[in-house]
Amino acid sequence: MKKWAVVLLAGFLLISVIAACGKEEGGDAVSPGETQIDDVRLPEVRVGSLKGPTSMGLVWLMDRQDQGLAENVYTFTMEATADMLLPKVISGELDIVLVPANVASVLYHKTEGGVTAIDINTLGVLYLMSADDTITQMEDLRGRTIYLTGMGTTPDFVLQYLLSENGIGLTDVTLEYKSEASEVAAYLTENPDAVGLLPQPYATALSMQNPDIVSVLDMTEEWSRVQGEDGGMLVTGVTLVRNAFMEEQPDAVLMFLREHGQSADYANTNTAEAAELVAHYGIVEKAAAAEKALPYCNIVCLTGEEMKAALSGYLGVLEEFDASFIGGGVPDDSFYYVP
Repeated sequence: MKKWAVVLLAGFLLISVIAACGKEEGGDAVSPGETQIDDVRLPEVRVGSLKGPTSMGLVWLMDRQDQGLAENVYTFTMEATADMLLPKVISGELDIVLVPANVASVLYHKTEGGVTAIDINTLGVLYLMSADDTITQMEDLRGRTIYLTGMGTTPDFVLQYLLSENGIGLTDVTLEYKSEASEVAAYLTENPDAVGLLPQPYATALSMQNPDIVSVLDMTEEWSRVQGEDGGMLVTGVTLVRNAFMEEQPDAVLMFLREHGQSADYANTNTAEAAELVAHYGIVEKAAAAEKALPYCNIVCLTGEEMKAALSGYLGVLEEFDASFIGGGVPDDSFYYVP
């Protein structure tokens, strides 16, 4: 176990002591990056996420921070692409980031092990959409054209893997690539019987615009089916922490994990209220669309051995397609925070 793991446990005890004993006495000066509230020193935790499902699972915590009720003092940064978050992690401008699984692995390699995965925040968000209700299994895609984004990226690899595991080769289907998910949605609107692979919340938005176009295959369910009961999961988002911040503020990281879990639960169990917050923070324009999309976003907070098994298995599949896509290979055990 890493040295900071011991520090983490000590930090956890520290939180328990503070919770039991109430406010600290004394008027010591506040260190940089900390906030003094009623004589209790709270560290600043700078969190970065992407505009989409990963941020949708954070809205309860964002709201708690705005109300002054969060256990840490959080600063949230939301970006459109992971490329905008990575430099801020490397430079130390962000402490915790929620990024795509492959990007998490890339960052681990790029920083030479300077970050650690502390949870999985989102499972699969990919759905095959069509108005053709004859498509009920992967075999029904044989001979079809499938429209999707990102040649050589996650949607492409996930689809190719599931086709292959179902005995369908690339000569048995035609993959037609578009530059953006909105282009796939636009094509399906004009050609409802076509088949397109879309992530949330685009998939739900398309169904709201055209109720005849529905999810015919859930890629997360298909992944679990071919992996089997003891297999891996389809992973979308991973939460990373800078090891330097973990060593400096272990109690703050543990508290974030606790609050992140509460926030994920809130998104899944209080959908209408969470949807209002999703719209409030500009993640999805309208609350009605967010409310319909939330149940299909697979927002979670998986930690420990469950996180490690799911993430390492998923990265292993991606490595078979292109090791460079995950930074050169599946990270070693030090990548995963497993107390």
